[in-house]
Amino acid sequence: MMRTSKSMMVCSAVLCGLLVGLAYGVSNGEKAKVKGVIATRTGETLVLATDSGNVTVVLNDDTKVQQPKGLGLRKKQMSVTVLVQGLRITADGVGDAQSRVVAKSITFDSDDLQMAEAIQAGLTPTKQAVATNQQNIAANKKATQANAQNIQTNSQDIAANQAATSANSQAISANQQQIEATTKRFSELSEYDTKADVKVNFAVGKSVISADDKAALQKLAKDAVGTTGYIISVKGFADSSGAAAMNQQLSMDRAQAVIAYLIQDCKVPVRHIVAPGAMGTADPAASNETSSGRAENRRVEVKVLVNKGLAGQ
Repeated sequence: MMRTSKSMMVCSAVLCGLLVGLAYGVSNGEKAKVKGVIATRTGETLVLATDSGNVTVVLNDDTKVQQPKGLGLRKKQMSVTVLVQGLRITADGVGDAQSRVVAKSITFDSDDLQMAEAIQAGLTPTKQAVATNQQNIAANKKATQANAQNIQTNSQDIAANQAATSANSQAISANQQQIEATTKRFSELSEYDTKADVKVNFAVGKSVISADDKAALQKLAKDAVGTTGYIISVKGFADSSGAAAMNQQLSMDRAQAVIAYLIQDCKVPVRHIVAPGAMGTADPAASNETSSGRAENRRVEVKVLVNKGLAGQ
C-alpha cells in the first residue's frame, strides 16, 4: 500500500509540476519519441506532460497501442481506450504542421496502467493512504501528549522525550503535506464537464441491451459527434445478488456490450471511448434490499465528457 501511495504521489507531482511548463513541439515530418504522463485527453488528442514541457500527441486509426509482454521483445496489442488520464506512456511518431506528434505507436507497462485505472475508478488506493495518514497523525499526536506527560513526571527522561516529541511533530507535518498533495490531485483530475449521459439497465444476470436503451445510445452518439474534443466514458455496475467475482465480471460484460454497440452500430470512433470501468457492486444507485433498487443497480452509466478548457472556448 505504501509503495502504491508513493508511486501515485510521484505521478501526481510530475503531472502537476509539468503542466505549468511551456509546451513544445516538433518540426513537420521530424521523427519523435516522447515520454511522459497523460495530463488530459480530448478525443483523439493527448496532452503529454514530459520533462521538457507539454507535448500534444495525436491518435489516428493507424496508431498502435502496445504493452510489453514478458522479458522479450513481444508486445501485447491494446485498444486506445486504455489511454486514460494519469497513464505514463512512450509515444513514437512524426511531427505535423501544427508541431504535434502524430503517434505511430504508444507503449506503457502494466504497473502504470493499473495505477491509472485505479485513479479512474475513484482513486481508492490513494484515499486509503489518506485515511492511513490521518490515523498516523492521530497516533502521533497521542504519542506527543504521552511524551509531554512523561516529561512532567520523570525529569530523567526529559531529553529523550523531547527528541521523541520532535520526531513525532515531523511525522505529523509530513503526513499533513501528503494529505494536502493528494487532495490537490483529486481536484486537478476533475477536468471534464458532462455534456450528456444515458443510463442503460439490464435484466438479472444479463448483458443484453434493450431496444429503448439502444435508441437512447443512438441519440447520445449522434449528439456527441458535433461536440469538439469529446470522449465517452462507460462504467458497468451490478446488484448485490450472487458472488462478488461474478458481479465484477457481469459489470464488465455490460460495459463491453455498450461499447461494442457504440462502435459497431452508432459508428463512434474507438479513439473517442475511454477504458470501460467494471465497478461490480460499488456505488449503488439505490438500495439492494428491494427488487426495484436492485433493478436500478443493474446498469451501465454512459457519459459524454468534454475538457473544461475546450468547453469554455
